[in-house]
Amino acid sequence: MKVCLIADVHANLPALLAVLEHAKKQSALERILNLGDFLGYGAFPDEVVRLLHSLNAVSVIGNYDRKVLSKKMRHNGWKKVKTPDKRLAFRWAYEQLSKKSRRLLKTLPEPHTLTIEGVEMMLTHGSPALIDEHLSPLTPKKRMTELAKLAGTDVVLCAHSHQSFVRKVGDVLFINPGSVGRPDDGDPRASYATLEINNGKLKARLYRVDYEVEKEARAIRLAALPEAFAQMCLLGKNYNAVLGVKRPQDG
Repeated sequence: MKVCLIADVHANLPALLAVLEHAKKQSALERILNLGDFLGYGAFPDEVVRLLHSLNAVSVIGNYDRKVLSKKMRHNGWKKVKTPDKRLAFRWAYEQLSKKSRRLLKTLPEPHTLTIEGVEMMLTHGSPALIDEHLSPLTPKKRMTELAKLAGTDVVLCAHSHQSFVRKVGDVLFINPGSVGRPDDGDPRASYATLEINNGKLKARLYRVDYEVEKEARAIRLAALPEAFAQMCLLGKNYNAVLGVKRPQDG
């Protein structure tokens, strides 16, 4: 069977719909595994949560999702987030969510382990150790080996870094499908992956998918969200890159 692997949708419904349509053509919609960060920057937070729930996607919560839902952060007005635009993004995302969607997100685990056709997988937003650890093609092999041992599974499915990759570390296969809704490598196309399981043999494939980027940008503007968020979609860059600021991201 083929499994559809998605992550970091970030409230971008047009990108998610394009990815799901593409995955359908690959016969990969029987199982959808979602690695978190439903929310943030995009114009359709509630729609994304409801759609993935309706498709019975197996999901973990992302660090951005946690921040949006955190009672402590809400009561402090997300003051630890220094950038006004980003504080607005957290508040706006929370306000757009229905009570049902909030409840659904709060029930999601991180990480989560499951077995498909005899293959044990760990789903995690960041890494087996930390929800916000960035794993990339350049993460040192020593660290990847530590994480493989910690996971103790055949496959580790990770996200958060918005960098798609497939890496084999010892007997453990790491797959990061990249970001569906907020790529930041200069390529605005949506990113996702498939994993084919055939008698215990694994074959991962990474995809980039065209979608109606302008539609998402228009929706962001209609929602009166910052223009920088629209430019993030149009340019395929993160917030700091759009503004030309060199510093770590808050989300």
